[in-house]
Amino acid sequence: MRGGAGRIVELTRKYGVDAFVAAIGDFMDHGERVSLHALADAPRGRFTMEELQDDGQTFRVTVELSGNEMIVDLCDNPAQACGPTNLSRDGTIVAAQMAFKAVTAPQAATNGGTFRPLKVLTKPGTLFDASMPAAEGFYFENLIRVYDLILRCLAAHVPERLPAGNFASVCATIIGGVHPDTGRAFTLVEPEIGGWGGEAGRDGNSAMYSGLHGETYNCPAEICEARYGLYVDGMALNDEPGGHGQYRGGHGIRIDYRVRADDTFLTCGYTRSQVPPWGLAGGRDGTPNYIEVLRKDGRSERHAMVSGLMLQQGDVIRVRTGAGGGYGDPASRSPEAVLDDVRNGYLSAAQAREIYGVTV
Repeated sequence: MRGGAGRIVELTRKYGVDAFVAAIGDFMDHGERVSLHALADAPRGRFTMEELQDDGQTFRVTVELSGNEMIVDLCDNPAQACGPTNLSRDGTIVAAQMAFKAVTAPQAATNGGTFRPLKVLTKPGTLFDASMPAAEGFYFENLIRVYDLILRCLAAHVPERLPAGNFASVCATIIGGVHPDTGRAFTLVEPEIGGWGGEAGRDGNSAMYSGLHGETYNCPAEICEARYGLYVDGMALNDEPGGHGQYRGGHGIRIDYRVRADDTFLTCGYTRSQVPPWGLAGGRDGTPNYIEVLRKDGRSERHAMVSGLMLQQGDVIRVRTGAGGGYGDPASRSPEAVLDDVRNGYLSAAQAREIYGVTV
């Protein structure tokens, strides 16, 4: 921050304060012009979307597009929660800005002027405009839910600009305990990567972060085993079938962590664990995000939201993140692409016949 402030001082000394302020104003105006140009080419109308969530709640959005404005109305949503999943109005505006950018000019520079044509309507005291003393410690999953809800609302109307649904969760995974080799406490804190939706002309990306990630990274298996009290038995693309289409959704991942010491704990927060990523233009839905705990006595448990789940030596934590939704009718996928999927292990020969009508 100090470095940036110093450069601003240098610029004002070189060109003068008036010229610097005028340049900033022109840059903001340019951002607005780019957005307005994109809105002029977008379909006009009032579009609504209701989506059932994993916990049984229904989220609603209305988006109104005109030639010079986009209005996102999120007023008709559940009351703020007693738990920590509430989202501030500022967070909701950020989610709407990301969606706005995706449907206007995603490759262009972004500044304050970019979002002048965007209006966001919320109702105080609701989940997306929480009032004091609402807890917001786990805000990020509902932030991405708002972002994804707006994209889903618009995707059918601007399919040339937007892909099918993606795994759309931070998939926060926290594993902690005492390292059996050093006796020191450890905590693995890792967001997970997953699959993005197919789009017109191309398959979705596999094993990518969700749309709101910043400076967070996945941990290589070698570092994980050296640093934490875990073995990584496997790390690969998720082999669960889903996201089929003319252009298939990208794959999520599967990671198996084997616990090395008793009294290890698991905390996680995954959404899209029950309601999978949505297909577009006839494409199939993707697959859900969840964790499967395989106990050493043979029992199996499925989790998406859990805090402080105790694990013992030999238990396995199996992370599965979702495939993105498919784009277009699977029957329209080229036989060559289907054969490539089979060769790469993305698809079985039986699935190729059943879903795509291609005999391998």
